[in-house]
Amino acid sequence: MELTLLGTGAPAGLPRPDCPCAVCATALGEAARGATALLMDGTLLLDLTPGAALAAARAGRTLTGVRQVLLSHPHDGPAVEVPVGLPQPVRVPDGRELALLTGHRVRARALDAPGTGYAVTGPGGQRLLYLPPGGAPAGLEGPSEPYDMVVLDVLGRPDALARLRAAGAVGPTTDVVAVHIDHDVPADGELPRRLAAAGARAVPDGTTLAVGAYEDVPDVPRRTLVLGGARSGKSVEAERRLEAFPDVLYVATGGTRGGDGEWAERVAAHRERRPGSWRTVETCDLVPLLKDDDGAPLLIDCLSLWLTDAMDAVGAWDDAEWAGGGERALRARVTELTDAVRHTRRTLVAVSNEVGSGIVPATASGRRYRDELGRLNSAFANECEHVLLVVAGQALALRG
Repeated sequence: MELTLLGTGAPAGLPRPDCPCAVCATALGEAARGATALLMDGTLLLDLTPGAALAAARAGRTLTGVRQVLLSHPHDGPAVEVPVGLPQPVRVPDGRELALLTGHRVRARALDAPGTGYAVTGPGGQRLLYLPPGGAPAGLEGPSEPYDMVVLDVLGRPDALARLRAAGAVGPTTDVVAVHIDHDVPADGELPRRLAAAGARAVPDGTTLAVGAYEDVPDVPRRTLVLGGARSGKSVEAERRLEAFPDVLYVATGGTRGGDGEWAERVAAHRERRPGSWRTVETCDLVPLLKDDDGAPLLIDCLSLWLTDAMDAVGAWDDAEWAGGGERALRARVTELTDAVRHTRRTLVAVSNEVGSGIVPATASGRRYRDELGRLNSAFANECEHVLLVVAGQALALRG
C-alpha cells in the first residue's frame, strides 16, 4: 500500500497566515507545510484540503483516480471547494467499516476529541492508522496487533502515541509519521530530534511512503542524560522525551522536605506536568531500579540530589571523614551507579545540574560538591547514547 502525504501541516498550514513568530518566519522550502491530507494508492483521499489537486500534481500524483474522500475532523472557516471529478467527501460513523471496490477496508475509530480516526487495511493486508489533529483513540483495549504505519499528531498529542503503545497497536517495527505539524517546534534540527526521541519522524509535503517498509523507523534512544542550569528547562526536556511512552516510572530523588514551601511548589509544578499514566517513586536507591528489567521507562530527576544524599551518607562534608575513607566510599557508589546504567535494559532519561560554569563556591564543601557533581556527570554521560545540554529552554545535543 502506497501513501502520498499531500500535506503534513496543521489545518492552517505552516507558516500560518499573518503569524510573525520565528518558526513561521523560517518555514521555507521543505519546512513549509500545507494542511495534512493523505492519498492512499491514488484511490482513497483522507481529508480534503485547499489546493489538494495542485499538491498532488507537485508530488507527481493525480486525484483523477480517487474513488472515496473521507473527512477526519471538523474544518473551520469557509467550506473547501470539491475539485471537479472528486466524489463528495463524507465521514464514516464511529465503529463502522467501509469496504471499497479497490480492495481497501476503512474502519472509523472513536476519539476522545471531535473528529474521527481511520484504520485502513490495503488489498495486500498492510495496516495504517490515521488520526486527526488533537485526537487520541478512545476506549483502546489491548493487546492489539501492531499497525504497519501510524500517522498522527505526535507533537500535539504525544499521549495518543503512548496509548497506542500501551495497547500494542504500535510496536518496534511500526513506522510512526508525524503530521499536523504547527509552529510550536523549530524545524532546524529540533523537530527531527524531538520526534526521534518519541520513535517518530516527519517527512516533507509530497513524500510517498510504502506502508510496511521499516527501513526508516528511528531507534529510540535507550539512555539519555539531560544537563542544564537552574530553571533552564532541563526537567521539561526530560519529560518531553518520554511523554509518548506509557507507564513511565518517575524517580524523584529530592523527597518532600517537610516545611519547605518553595520546594513544595516546585514539586507540585512537576507533578502537574506529568501524564496521568506515569507512576512516581521517591528514592535515592537507584541501582535496584536500573537492574529491574520490567520494561517500563525510567526518568530520574535528578542526579544532583542523588549526589547530595550520597555525600551525606559517606560524611563528605567533614574533611576528616572525607580523607579517612569518605572519598573512596563515594567513588564506589558512583561506580556502582554508572555500572548499573551500563547494564540496564530499561529506557532511561536522567536529569542533572551543570554547575561547573558558574562562580567558584565560597566554601570548601561547596567546591567539593561542585567537583564531585562534575565527575558524576562525566561518568554518567559516558554510559549514555544521548547527552543534551539545555540552555534558555533550548536543547543542544552534545552526543547522539
